[in-house]
Amino acid sequence: MSRNAFTVVSLFSGAMGLDLGLKQSGRFRLLACVEVEKTFCDTIRENIEAGNLPEKPLVYEIDIRDLTPERLLDDLGLSAGEIDVLVGGPPCQSFSTAGKRGTTQDPRGTLLWDFMRFIKGLQPKIFLMENVRGLLSAALKHRPIAERPDKGGPPLTDDEQPGSVVRLFSQDLQELRGLSYHMDCFEVNAVNYGVPQLRERALFIGNRFNLEVDFPDPTHGPCNPATELSLLNTNKVVTSPWRTLGDVIRSLKEDIPVIMDFSPRKKGYLSLVPPGGNWRHLPEELQRESMGKAFFAKGGRSGWWRRLSFDLPCPTLVTMPNHASTALCHPEEVRALTVREYCRVQEFPDEWMVCGSPADQYRQIGNAVPVRLGQIAGAVIAESLDKLQEDGWRVSDAPPKPYRKIYIQSHIRTRQWFKNGQAYNWTDGCDNSEIMYAPMKTKRAWTVMEKEE
Repeated sequence: MSRNAFTVVSLFSGAMGLDLGLKQSGRFRLLACVEVEKTFCDTIRENIEAGNLPEKPLVYEIDIRDLTPERLLDDLGLSAGEIDVLVGGPPCQSFSTAGKRGTTQDPRGTLLWDFMRFIKGLQPKIFLMENVRGLLSAALKHRPIAERPDKGGPPLTDDEQPGSVVRLFSQDLQELRGLSYHMDCFEVNAVNYGVPQLRERALFIGNRFNLEVDFPDPTHGPCNPATELSLLNTNKVVTSPWRTLGDVIRSLKEDIPVIMDFSPRKKGYLSLVPPGGNWRHLPEELQRESMGKAFFAKGGRSGWWRRLSFDLPCPTLVTMPNHASTALCHPEEVRALTVREYCRVQEFPDEWMVCGSPADQYRQIGNAVPVRLGQIAGAVIAESLDKLQEDGWRVSDAPPKPYRKIYIQSHIRTRQWFKNGQAYNWTDGCDNSEIMYAPMKTKRAWTVMEKEE
C-alpha cells in the first residue's frame, strides 16, 4: 500500500461532499460508494464518466439494509481488516434540530446501526461517521414537553435522557465481538475552518488501535470587515476572518440557472426587506399577515423573510431555499439562491455535475458535508494512519481509552436582530460592530462517554 493512497469505502454517499474532501487531501483512493437514491447515484456516475472521480469506484445503487459487508468485500477482492477507512453520514432526520424531534423506537433498526454493521463486517482501520449536531443530545425515547419533570411529570428514564442514543451506540461499538474500537466525537462548525457557511456537525472518528486522535483548533473567526476587529483576537488567537457568501458567489455568472424560486406572493414580502434583514423589517401588519401563528412564537424565527448578506457567512443551507421560514434570499436580487450558488457555498468544484430535478439537486447539495470539512477530517485521518503505519499497525497494549465527546467552538451565538423594539440589519461594507456575533465563551471542552456496567 502506497503511503499516499489509503483505501476508502463510502456509505450513504449522497452528492459526495465528504468523499470529495478526502480526495482533495490527496491521501485517499475511493473503492466503492453505496447510495440508495437513483438520482444521487446518477450524479456519482456522471462525475465518474466526466473524470471528476478518476479512480472509478464501484457504485452500489441499493438500500444498505439489502447489502452485506461480505458481498462488498468479495466484489473488491479484499478481506475484513484490509480496508483503511470507512466513511459515511447515516441519514438521521429525526435527530435534526431543524425538524420535529422524535424517538428512534428500536434504535438498532436504524441506519445508524447499519453503519455499525459495516464497521463490524469490514473491520476498517479507521472510520469517520458524520451527522447532525442534534444526534449528540437525542434521546432513545421522546417525552413530550408537557409531561417532563419540570412540568410535574416523573423523572426521565435512562432512555429518555439527552444523549442516550450516542451512549447506546458507543456501548454497542465497545461490545463488538473480537473487535476493540476507540472513538472520539468532535462537535464542530464548518465556518470556523474556512467554509463560507454556518454549519454545525458531529464527526465521529474511531480506530481499532486504541489511538486517541484530535481535531484541529479553528482557523477562522468572526471579523467585522469595516473595522477589521476579530473577536477571537482578544484571546491572542490568530485567525483569518470567516469566509463570506460574497467571497464565493459574487463573481458567479449563470446563463441558465437551476432554481426553486419564491412565489410572487413571497417575493412581494421579500422585496420590502433590506439586505441583511428579515421579517422584523416589515410593517407589523405585514408581519402578522405573512407569518400567521408563527408571529406569536418565541425564538427561532430569524429565518423568516430573510435576505442574506454578502459580507457574512451563509446560514446553514436547507434542502428547499424558498420556504418563508427558512428563506435564503439573494442579497441583491429578490430570488432564492440557485443550485450552483449552493455548490459554491458547499465548495463543490465548478465542474461537479448534479443530476435530477431541481428539488433533487437542492436536496443533494443541501444535505452534503462541506467539501472543506471533509478535507480537514481527511488530513486528521491520514496523519493517524501514517503514525499507525510507521508503528507497524501495532495495537496499543495500554488499557482501552475512554470514548470522548469534544466540543470545539461549534455554537455560533447569533448576531443582534432585534432589541428594545428596534430591528437591526447588517449593512454590507459598513461598521456593524454593534450587532456583531457575540464572542465565543468556550473554545474547547470535552466529556467522557462512560460505558454502563
